[in-house]
Amino acid sequence: MVEQSDRAPLLDWEEVPPAELAPTVSSPETEDSVQSGLSSESAHSPHKHNCAFHGLSVRDRRITGWEEKDQIVAVFVVTFDTRSGNMIEWCLPQDVNLEGVEFKSMASGSHRISSDFIYFRKGCYFGLACFANMPVESELERGARMKSVGILSPSYTLLYRYMHFLENQVQHQLQCPGQYSPLEAFYEDKKAVLPSGGNGLVTVCPTSALGPIVNRCMHPEMKITHPAGCMSQFIRFFGEQIMVLWKFALLRKRILIFSPPPVGVVCYRVYCCCCLANVSIPGMGVSVPEFRPFFYINVADIAALGTELSYVACTTEKIFEEKKELYDVYIDNQNVKTHRESLQPLLRLNSADREKYRKLCEQRQLLLYSQEVDRDCTSNEEDLFILFFMEQNNRIFQTLSELAGSADPTLTAEHVRAMGLDPQGDRGFLIDLLEIYGIDVMLFIDNPCCP
Repeated sequence: MVEQSDRAPLLDWEEVPPAELAPTVSSPETEDSVQSGLSSESAHSPHKHNCAFHGLSVRDRRITGWEEKDQIVAVFVVTFDTRSGNMIEWCLPQDVNLEGVEFKSMASGSHRISSDFIYFRKGCYFGLACFANMPVESELERGARMKSVGILSPSYTLLYRYMHFLENQVQHQLQCPGQYSPLEAFYEDKKAVLPSGGNGLVTVCPTSALGPIVNRCMHPEMKITHPAGCMSQFIRFFGEQIMVLWKFALLRKRILIFSPPPVGVVCYRVYCCCCLANVSIPGMGVSVPEFRPFFYINVADIAALGTELSYVACTTEKIFEEKKELYDVYIDNQNVKTHRESLQPLLRLNSADREKYRKLCEQRQLLLYSQEVDRDCTSNEEDLFILFFMEQNNRIFQTLSELAGSADPTLTAEHVRAMGLDPQGDRGFLIDLLEIYGIDVMLFIDNPCCP
């Protein structure tokens, strides 16, 4: 697992908390062209002084170093027009193909809420957009102004760094439409080189220079963000049902989560589901479909989903429930269901599932106790959650791999129990697992009528 601190140091474009911002006196060394550009806009527009952008920290480049470089391939503003609907208002680069992003970055039903954030996919890139809805006294806008400000990157693991910046910027765009200077400066500082081809389409992966990032961007053990209690909320929300989701994740099923807006917290559930399927045994799982996070989807994604063999996604559009050919598992609130008869038995919890869930809760309590009593800040709940399921998965695949290479590749009830599974209740799950991963083991359980 890639180690990463829970609180990254301030980035060039990360929001500075007001407590830190207030007493700070900028030095000439850090007042670079970006800051001067922002201040000059205010100087030349005295009647727009209320529109000044705050919360932007321009740090000395010499002290900012990262293991993984920022690669922003596009920045954009989406608006809701009462006559035309969702539309791209502004973007950089200007020739980038953002078709469909106007719907991905402003979820269906968002007019009922005041703010939200959305993770999504566009081709092989990932996006993060912050949405806000501001009441206005305007008949043309029908009493409400709605916008989203977002970015695209090859990796979803870095997007969280700019959450505060995007939240600030969408408020800025609502209050002062058309002032894009901070976004222009941001893009100039963080932009990636698009693939050669002349059209700037965001449809193919970056060049080899970005290879390491692309190869790692699908690994859910790298943290999407650091929301307080993200994993604990996931555990509390689904409870024992997590064990059902875990099996579907290992079997690389197509999982679709429905929820009305706000969709940000549901994007976290997509991420948590991906974390259930981590395996760290070299070579294991290379022959199975990649378990890919799509995050937020809408009706414009129907054609793309039809070609996917495995994914986790979320939507606010109820019509997807009728599109049974697009998913294997449908989650509505805490209700996990499948229309596939062969998967129905996996919805039933068995004794081994309940025991695993008990151990997970026990480990969480021990962690919380050590944090409170021993002031242990070296461990966090996200690491515990990811490692718990990774170790469980490793135990299963290690046992199966060793058996497959032995003189007697027979999987007995003792083997099944040693893997933390139920010899009876998990028989169907194991048969599917062996088939999907191509593991040559014969499943034989003594006295199948008895536990």
